[in-house]
Amino acid sequence: MKKIILLFIFSFLLINCKDVVKKEKTTGLITQKAMVVSARIEASKIGSEILKNGGNAFDAMAATDLALAVAYPFAGNLGGGGFMVYRKADGEIGALDYREKAPLAADRDMYLDNEGNVVKEKSTLGAMAVGVPGTLAGIFTAHKKFGTMPMSEILKPVIALAKRGVVVTKKQEDRIKNYQALFLKANKDSIPLSKKWKENDTIKYPALAETLIRIQQNGVDEFYKGETAKKMVSFIQANGGIITLEDLAKYEARWRTPVTFKYDNLKIISMSPPSSGGVALAQIMKAIEPYDLDQFGHNSTKSIQVITEAERRAYADRSFFLGDPDFVTIPQQELISKEYATKRMADFSFEKATKSADVSHGNIEIVESDETTHYSIVDQFGNAVSVTTTLNGAYGSKLYSPELGFFFNNEMDDFSSKPGVPNMFGLIGAKANEIHPEKRMLSSMTPTIVEKNGKLFMVVGTPGGSTIITSVLQTILNVHEYKMGMQEAVNAARFHHQWLPDVVKMEPKSFDKQAISELKDLGYTIDETTSRIIGKVSAILVLPNASLEGGADKRGDDTAVGF
Repeated sequence: MKKIILLFIFSFLLINCKDVVKKEKTTGLITQKAMVVSARIEASKIGSEILKNGGNAFDAMAATDLALAVAYPFAGNLGGGGFMVYRKADGEIGALDYREKAPLAADRDMYLDNEGNVVKEKSTLGAMAVGVPGTLAGIFTAHKKFGTMPMSEILKPVIALAKRGVVVTKKQEDRIKNYQALFLKANKDSIPLSKKWKENDTIKYPALAETLIRIQQNGVDEFYKGETAKKMVSFIQANGGIITLEDLAKYEARWRTPVTFKYDNLKIISMSPPSSGGVALAQIMKAIEPYDLDQFGHNSTKSIQVITEAERRAYADRSFFLGDPDFVTIPQQELISKEYATKRMADFSFEKATKSADVSHGNIEIVESDETTHYSIVDQFGNAVSVTTTLNGAYGSKLYSPELGFFFNNEMDDFSSKPGVPNMFGLIGAKANEIHPEKRMLSSMTPTIVEKNGKLFMVVGTPGGSTIITSVLQTILNVHEYKMGMQEAVNAARFHHQWLPDVVKMEPKSFDKQAISELKDLGYTIDETTSRIIGKVSAILVLPNASLEGGADKRGDDTAVGF
């Protein structure tokens, strides 16, 4: 009997030991006062140094954004646009829209031939794909309102980085190689990234440094009205584009009211249209709130079912209703209401998958560019910013100005070129997102800040096209419902459903085989191929003792830096 008891105790201890090993947490960088998490260590370091030197989150935003334009030309940019959500230490919140705009000469049918067919690559490659850039306007607008350091000081380390050069990582080497054929196609001459760059090489950006020096000396008007503006317009038009000096001079970033909503004891603050991110995130979270996800368990069959079905319904609404609020009326309050969520989930059953064909709004397939970048900042004063910025496709339109030293976006492809015809990412648009002069194109970017019991709790965001919304969602749920730390929440395997195609995308070899088998039996189509990365999250969590934990995604070169 003694032997049996001892054997039982030994087995019990062994099982518990296994559980301890299994549940061992991965912890990200922890700092006491401030932190920057971005796609490149160089940008995070420069942002953190600005904070160390007494700057605030908005000063660090300018430094980090501009440093990404140097260190991460894949998505960091001067020739693109983005969105910022902020929360000041006193609880004030807001959002800034510096999304690109259609040029004045743009029209609804500009990408169609005489027979009404979409001209291949016209909206994706080269000068006709370029929307009016908003990045510099966004950075300077935020800094003018909230910054404390002179912009000339903020630009110093960025200019030094462009002159000194950036060390190529293995991931960057692969990315450059993948797109070199398109660089040759979009440009009349070879460009710096056309060379055979290898890991540990250093790429210097002298032309970009000169552009940044002119901006340092002359301010934002240099980019929109000065010598740089003239060179930009001359270059774009010489390559067949339609952007004019008037387009640049008229561009303004717009302050927006962020989308805010409650989920349990959390307050979520996210980006409003022309981003679809905040509205879709609110719809999904309102739909899943009544369910006990924490009891179902992380990435369990039931949790995946509830989240998938909520995503299916939100994505069905996304393109139909959403666009630039300056041009279309959006039923935002109804879309994010509890009543609407209840109505949308009324036909959900744990017994079987809903078919996307049975969910309203027809054939709008949501597949967008993955090539965006995000950074999160919390400063020593308690201010927080969450920023997502993009060129749209990888290296944007692939059009590069050797004289100015940067790539231009291909954001015009995010409009509906023609109802019912997919863009380069498979997106079939609705009338709400058709092309119009000075209109901003729809986006999925979802920079988000979370409060808990009235205090700053989390800063989160990611690139990933249509997977942005679901990656932000799962990161928040991982912390709130499943009690993970920030790095653990970012590392955790992610899945994605976007209504059409009617497929649950899962990161390969990351999910429980039994759960996958059960989901298939319930009628879900599962795709575990390696074709997509589901987000590259950069996030910050405020811990109970007020210190900060960074979550820097292992799927990219993301790095947290702070003090």
